[in-house]
Amino acid sequence: MKSFIFGLFILISTVAYPLQTHADRMPCTITLEPTDKNMKNAKGTALIYKVQLGSPPSFPRTNISILGVHLPKPSSYGQYDGYEGYVAIPNEISWRFRMYPTPEDGGPTWAGRFDLITADLKNVKVQVRLSSSKTEKLGPPVLQNTIKSCN
Repeated sequence: MKSFIFGLFILISTVAYPLQTHADRMPCTITLEPTDKNMKNAKGTALIYKVQLGSPPSFPRTNISILGVHLPKPSSYGQYDGYEGYVAIPNEISWRFRMYPTPEDGGPTWAGRFDLITADLKNVKVQVRLSSSKTEKLGPPVLQNTIKSCN
């Protein structure tokens, strides 16, 4: 009888509590690392989570917010005057959005967000890239990392 109760307890525990590998991974964050190893202080982060916007709320979309700190002046790389967040599922789709500086001692913190992602975010490249508002061209990445899975 004891072994039957123990077996029943194990069965109920397995069914009632999902494995951690199937747990919801939203929200998630990643650290963005500099592409140039000489930029020792430059770092960033990306926060990814579901949002429902509007009144009444729309269907859930994915928001990605990026923050970059201790970045060099964009003009130090040439004809650039800002930074943009760049998110891409390689060979499928990409999104880009402007990042805005906040005035602070020692240089600005750059931040931006995009709220309209409906795709599954698997094997996604997240970057902070140089940009030119005049030509609307993106430059090379300054910070980057990859999201393996965040859903």
